[in-house]
Amino acid sequence: MTRDSGTAAGATTPRTTTATTPAAPPGATAPAGRTFWLEHAWLGDRVEPGVAVTVGGRGGKGGDGRISAVTTDVPAPPPGAEILRGLTLPGLANAHSHAFHRALRGTVQVGAGTFWTWREVMYAVADRLTPETYHRLARAVYAEMALAGITAVGEFHYLHHAPGGTPYAEPNAMGEALVAAAAEAGIRITLLDAAYLSAGFGEPPTAHQRRFSDGTAEAWAERCSDLRERDHARIGAAIHSVRAVPARELETVARWAQERRAPLHVHLSEQTAENEACREAHGRTPARLLADHGVLGPRTTGIHNTHLTAQDIALVGGSGTGTCMCPTTERDLADGIGPAAALQRGGSPLSLGSDSHAVVDLLEEARALELNERLRTRTRGHWTANALLRAATAGGHAALGWDRAGTIEPGALADLTTLTLESVRTAGPPPRLGAETAVFAATAADVRHTVVAGRHVVRDGAHTLVPDVPHALAQAVRALRG
Repeated sequence: MTRDSGTAAGATTPRTTTATTPAAPPGATAPAGRTFWLEHAWLGDRVEPGVAVTVGGRGGKGGDGRISAVTTDVPAPPPGAEILRGLTLPGLANAHSHAFHRALRGTVQVGAGTFWTWREVMYAVADRLTPETYHRLARAVYAEMALAGITAVGEFHYLHHAPGGTPYAEPNAMGEALVAAAAEAGIRITLLDAAYLSAGFGEPPTAHQRRFSDGTAEAWAERCSDLRERDHARIGAAIHSVRAVPARELETVARWAQERRAPLHVHLSEQTAENEACREAHGRTPARLLADHGVLGPRTTGIHNTHLTAQDIALVGGSGTGTCMCPTTERDLADGIGPAAALQRGGSPLSLGSDSHAVVDLLEEARALELNERLRTRTRGHWTANALLRAATAGGHAALGWDRAGTIEPGALADLTTLTLESVRTAGPPPRLGAETAVFAATAADVRHTVVAGRHVVRDGAHTLVPDVPHALAQAVRALRG
């Protein structure tokens, strides 16, 4: 998108970029030729004033949920255009979520403890979930994400069976509840169905964990193969962790994902105790174990990647394996600060997730990535605001298997997030510094509009599909906590 340089001095003419090839249409469709006028738009490396975005409408046909044209230098809204005042970004992608953890918010902050003591409280909540209660909770959580400008979520899903491990009559009832919840909340989902087969190295699942386990990786793969993608839903795979999937089973999960060209995610070196146990059991680090069993690679994303050695960083980066950092959860659980800057320098693409949903705010995740590194190194400026926004948008979509997404350009998904530039947090800086304002000043509370596939899911700060999101959250959480 460049300005026309052949005009009189001081004048410009609108410059339009159009899609040259049709794109597959995930998500609901928009009316043919719907146009949005963006007061200010972040276009990946700069903020432009007055941008018109047309959705669908190629050749007069119906919309396809993707952008068909982007026109810059449009000083006023075209007739009939929907006006998005403020700063519009591509839709945010939350690359790592455990929806049911949202029920823990505000209840696990009393007293001392570690990740392992927090985990026992989490298990107690997990024990109470049914497909019905999980659907209600996830619908509300995904609606909260939409209010925060999130248009796609990666749900790291391991609650497969009834308590005790008995499969439901529909073996994927829990996963289907999540897919349906995302549709009703109006966002896209990549269901990352997780293999979770053991409590630790050589240990069978505990009583809490039996509902997570399919027994073997082959049984996991058989169940997962019945999951079907939809316009708003992709199916991916996950290895919960090296402690939860025996080494002999890792290749089965990796092969299932490879054959389907599906994303594969794995919790990696989140805890030092896991690293030590892996070395004791296998004589190598978790990253080395995954590499030796064919798990690492460009379609794989390591979640957290917190306690890595220099050799681990080289393995992850050299293989093109992604890194999803979840800073608000990592600090909430006292996990530590991961080597995100070193991983990116080594070749690992970055994405961001809200994980346990201590807060749901991808702008805070992006900000925390930089601020954590400042605290660790006592220097500033490790990432530009543009780089952090790319991790929250295009980087997250790539990690979740959504092609041509997370950008405002022809052929990309017509998913948009608009922030007000007039709140007490964002007022003052010039709009050309919108990326810096978004990352270092704004919060999820500044999201005014969220558009998915060319349709408003959030308009003027209100969810269009879930009328009272706070009430829905309160009801769903109360049902789990009694």
